[in-house]
Amino acid sequence: MGMLCSVSCTVDGYGTLSDELRKLGWIEGTNIVIERKEAGRRFDRLPELAADLVRSKPDLIVAFPPQPSRAAKDATSDIPIVILFVADPVGLGLASSLAHPGGHLTGVATLVPGAFLGKSLDILRELLPQAKRVTAFLNPSNEMQRLLFPREAPPAAAKLGIQLDVINVREAGEIPDAVAPAKAAGAEALWIPGDPIFHTPANMVPDLASQAGLPSMYLIQNIVQAGGLISYGPDFLALFPRAAHLVDRILKGAKPADLPIEQPSKFQLAINLKTAEVAWSRHPAVPSRPRGRGL
Repeated sequence: MGMLCSVSCTVDGYGTLSDELRKLGWIEGTNIVIERKEAGRRFDRLPELAADLVRSKPDLIVAFPPQPSRAAKDATSDIPIVILFVADPVGLGLASSLAHPGGHLTGVATLVPGAFLGKSLDILRELLPQAKRVTAFLNPSNEMQRLLFPREAPPAAAKLGIQLDVINVREAGEIPDAVAPAKAAGAEALWIPGDPIFHTPANMVPDLASQAGLPSMYLIQNIVQAGGLISYGPDFLALFPRAAHLVDRILKGAKPADLPIEQPSKFQLAINLKTAEVAWSRHPAVPSRPRGRGL
């Protein structure tokens, strides 16, 4: 099995995939060999890494998130592919439909397109009811963000009376230089819809946002555990086992075209109460002290 990853194939919850494969009888080094290709945030290397995997002739390739999924799809027309963490595989042109993907690709989608970004902005407004200006950080190399964000986010922001600004960040090294302009332009909160360059190390963006006095919202819960204010997104750890079951079925003879692309059914809302206390004490957009349980 080949594995193509945008940053690393061994950090965070990726071991959950191997654990579930082991439960299904696939033990690395015994009856399965896993060749991992990691871009280390160098997305320009993904086509080359995908081609290397294809040349090794694996029985199957697992790819995540959107950039590696696209690179794997472009590199082969016959090797089965299981994708992870792609919000809208159909809209991206990776599959014909969720129920009948067609071709040689299936997987587990991250979101339910159509309302997710609007829901995220609703939650941010509920937490910061006085905020009028929000800046979103997007990676323009992320096809999913280029597809979904312009379609879903601006109408949702307009409905809530929020001015939504966008700053494009292509590399992690650009993030520190993006926070100050957002603050200077009048941003009252940061919104990070999700991309690997914003996630490693987990405390990078929360620390910068805290220094700038900007509450921040994320897609992934561990960023909140590292100091971010709030996150809303799927239970990512629950998606890895689903992908492992698709891998298992394909290795046992099933065709990807016959395996529907799954969507998440469980979403998690997390608030860092320590960060919320700080925001409550110094940020005018936070109206009251947070109550209840949190991270």
